[in-house]
Amino acid sequence: MSVTVRIPSQLRELSGGAAEVSLEAGTVQSILKALDAAHPGLGARLFDDAGALRRFVNVFVAEEDIRFLDGVDTVIEDGQVVSIVPAVAGG
Repeated sequence: MSVTVRIPSQLRELSGGAAEVSLEAGTVQSILKALDAAHPGLGARLFDDAGALRRFVNVFVAEEDIRFLDGVDTVIEDGQVVSIVPAVAGG
């Protein structure tokens, strides 16, 4: 069972240039931790010192924002796509 994780261009230097990575299905938390284990340094960009997802990091599962689901405890099913989307600010 695997899911596809889409990596934003800002983080691809940490994923060896990969735009997408396949990982085992689980919760958003376990998938992002597995992503960091496979590509060290990504976790520091995604999680703060307390282990919470940084507020400027948005995560979508099948086009749904995890903030409107179960947050990092959202269960990801086999074949689903997880997208990491950094917030954009400015004017």
